[in-house]
Amino acid sequence: MSKRLAVIAEECSGCKLCELVCAIKHFGVNNTKKSAVRVLITYPHPVVRMPIVCSQCKEPPCAQVCPVDALRRVDGVVQLDKSTCISCFKCVEACPFGAMYAHDDCEQPIKCDMCGGAPECVQHCPKGALRLIPEHALGESKRISNILSYTQMKEIEFYEKGEKKVIHYAEIGKEQL
Repeated sequence: MSKRLAVIAEECSGCKLCELVCAIKHFGVNNTKKSAVRVLITYPHPVVRMPIVCSQCKEPPCAQVCPVDALRRVDGVVQLDKSTCISCFKCVEACPFGAMYAHDDCEQPIKCDMCGGAPECVQHCPKGALRLIPEHALGESKRISNILSYTQMKEIEFYEKGEKKVIHYAEIGKEQL
């Protein structure tokens, strides 16, 4: 069963430990700019902390633009063959998620290789914002969040034939349960 790296952004604290362990594992340095995962943080409003990771696309745009076919899928993971790569960095530009990186000290692009199947970022994330999940379960956390958001609703507004209508949901108190 194929597994993918999933991001639960709501759980991310912005600690950037995932960046650190990745850089240490792959480059042996305490330099988060040499990491294949990056935590994007925006503030003041709204505050967003979002780990950016390779999605291991089914039809990866990065591989499609590579002039020497240095990016290939191996066991479900899009791998960069460093011996073939000519360092044109077209793959970095083509990634729709911005999950491939360039660094002045590195001759080739920095791309997640899933650490051979046991990603260090997942193992060290203190909040569980990064998870390795079966491919068939992708999107499950979003479906659950959507259901939970509906359970918290008090009313919903909608338009029917140009007329605004409101449905009020009854609140169930503890005494009614």
